[in-house]
Amino acid sequence: MMDDDSGADGLPEAHLRLAEALVFASAAPVQARALAQLLPEDTDADAVLAALRARYAGRGVELVEIAGGVQFRTAPDLAPLLRRVIAIPRRLPRAAMETLAIIAYHQPVTRPEIEEIRGAALSQATLDALLEAALIAPKGRKESPGRPTLWATTPAFLAQFGLPGLRDLPRREDLFVEPAAPADPPAEAPDA
Repeated sequence: MMDDDSGADGLPEAHLRLAEALVFASAAPVQARALAQLLPEDTDADAVLAALRARYAGRGVELVEIAGGVQFRTAPDLAPLLRRVIAIPRRLPRAAMETLAIIAYHQPVTRPEIEEIRGAALSQATLDALLEAALIAPKGRKESPGRPTLWATTPAFLAQFGLPGLRDLPRREDLFVEPAAPADPPAEAPDA
């Protein structure tokens, strides 16, 4: 039986405990509507998640918005310290990262469109690596000759990169590094 004591936020402690357990047990980000299915009908799931987020603010784990839901994540200031003892997932090859970036910014996009933007052929191994990592998925077929597959990113992509949604991708123009201004050549000594 759940406890009905109210916390400092005015919400029943039982609701906060249930939300905490759901988020902790879920492998994927939890959406408010999933929590709402477990709470009494007159309970605002968004308010429960906001109260839980406030409760965890500044702690070793925090409740953050990821991929359209919420998930517990290590506090950003502690993550570098944990890298010493926690295995870091295998990095994707450069071609896979380039392909993933193209898909993220141009989705849905076909393989020929990816190849045109990259200026290089796209190997099946690269697509397979992204599919295996669940970072991309087919999203239908383009209404054009040959009906090529359309590719798009997945919620796992958003979770992997800590993004609440696609609109939170960095702007493309912010990704380009401006070349450093050339240094002025040393002044020549006058002839004496």
